[in-house]
Amino acid sequence: MTVKQPKLRNIQERLLSDNWYILKKYTYELQRRDGSWQQQEREVYDRGNGAVILLYNKIKNSIILIRQFRMPMYVSGYPKFLIEAAAGLLENASPDARIIAEAEEETGFKVDKLEKVFEAFMSPGSVTEKLHFYIAEYNDNNRSNAGGGLVEEGEDIEVLEWPFPKALEAIKTGEIVDGKTIMLIQHLALNSILKS
Repeated sequence: MTVKQPKLRNIQERLLSDNWYILKKYTYELQRRDGSWQQQEREVYDRGNGAVILLYNKIKNSIILIRQFRMPMYVSGYPKFLIEAAAGLLENASPDARIIAEAEEETGFKVDKLEKVFEAFMSPGSVTEKLHFYIAEYNDNNRSNAGGGLVEEGEDIEVLEWPFPKALEAIKTGEIVDGKTIMLIQHLALNSILKS
């Protein structure tokens, strides 16, 4: 199978902001399928890559989620706290090491054994971030602290232990709207890891 790659020329970049992460504007020419060249402009937000994990318990048929405030959702008109799987930016660590630390910081559960399920770009039209998706089993003995995140990072996280059918229903009702969390919940359901 031949992998088709885009043809670009005359790429120019301009830094717009490096206050929190990096925002650049790119001007370039892209060769269209008919062979003609078209000039395009795009803003690209580089916040680094990240990892996400969904903890599950087969005996309880449950998962661990977190609930926290997300400013981008708020300004988009979503006035609720966001329910999601534990996640974080890699910050120069390996995906495995970073997600183990994030899981313990945010949920309070120490992860013994990770299972990487896939990688995905979550918003490729404007954001460079690639997420590494993981699942891991938990039990009550894995709890090392109450979780809640790091105060110095502005985190104020509520830890939720939900029956798996409740999480599936929450996707249908719109109570869970976070894409990465929906993908991991659906992964558990599609692979019959937990009971619907």
